[in-house]
Amino acid sequence: MRIRRPSVDTDELQENWQPKLYGRLIAIVLLGAWAIAFVLENRHKVSVHFVLGTARVSLVWVILLCLAVGFVFGILLSQLERRRRRRRAA
Repeated sequence: MRIRRPSVDTDELQENWQPKLYGRLIAIVLLGAWAIAFVLENRHKVSVHFVLGTARVSLVWVILLCLAVGFVFGILLSQLERRRRRRRAA
């Protein structure tokens, strides 16, 4: 008894090829590589001067903290603007 290998249908291969999935996967890998390079390039310590004191922290933490604070303020300001527009319309 001889076992035959199933023939590969080219239509089936084309259906299994998912360019969006592979594109997203490549984008995630590139974004991860960029994030690692970002951290490695900005790991040296800097002095941050506050009104009442000074702190030495890694530059990457200063950048990420500024990004987070800006994101939170952006959301809060957009909510404030939405509330003002509702009051004007009412």
